[in-house]
Amino acid sequence: MSFDPTTLKFNEAGLIPAIAQDAENGEVLMMAWMNAESLMETLRTGQVTYWSRSRQEFWAKGATSGHVQTLKEMRVDCDRDCLLMKVEQVGAACHTGRRSCFFTGVGLAGEVDLED
Repeated sequence: MSFDPTTLKFNEAGLIPAIAQDAENGEVLMMAWMNAESLMETLRTGQVTYWSRSRQEFWAKGATSGHVQTLKEMRVDCDRDCLLMKVEQVGAACHTGRRSCFFTGVGLAGEVDLED
């Protein structure tokens, strides 16, 4: 039996949030959006492909930077409206050049950079 993406709950724009997590150490690397086509392309090729909302086109992670994400495992949450992808990350996951997009801590006193 093959996977049917129509069983997922995409938003009104036809997108679903996809969280990328390091398959080895569990670090949350980034969140981006997928549509049904980018999800199936990711499953077919093993290279993570997102949907760029700003450019309105497919975005194969690392296609220009070389910082590719290789899919190791994909999971869907209990509500079927969010994906978790366990990936092998080469280089930075964040467009800022950081390993993870989640490098800013937030508290009542303000924000702090959590990475060196």
